Amino acid sequence: MRGLALSGAVLSPIEITATSVQLGDVIQVGGQQCRVTDLFQLPGGAKRLVFDSGELLTIHTRTRLVALRLVRVRGGDPARALATRHHRR
Repeated sequence: MRGLALSGAVLSPIEITATSVQLGDVIQVGGQQCRVTDLFQLPGGAKRLVFDSGELLTIHTRTRLVALRLVRVRGGDPARALATRHHRR
């Protein structure tokens, strides 16, 4: 889904942890895409994620997942927003 333009925004795959997860992140669990609708801080730095389906997932401080996140693009071409940059030497 990378590069899907939505009026000045792009869905970008990113690695998330308990500290970086945000509302609206889409995580694939068991082959199904689940959108995070609520977060609860737990002892020890863990977080409990609530998905739009009502299901819960607890992630601990060392858990690493890949999620899709909507990234806003300011001006320019959204299709090129995530392209790697080539610098002239």
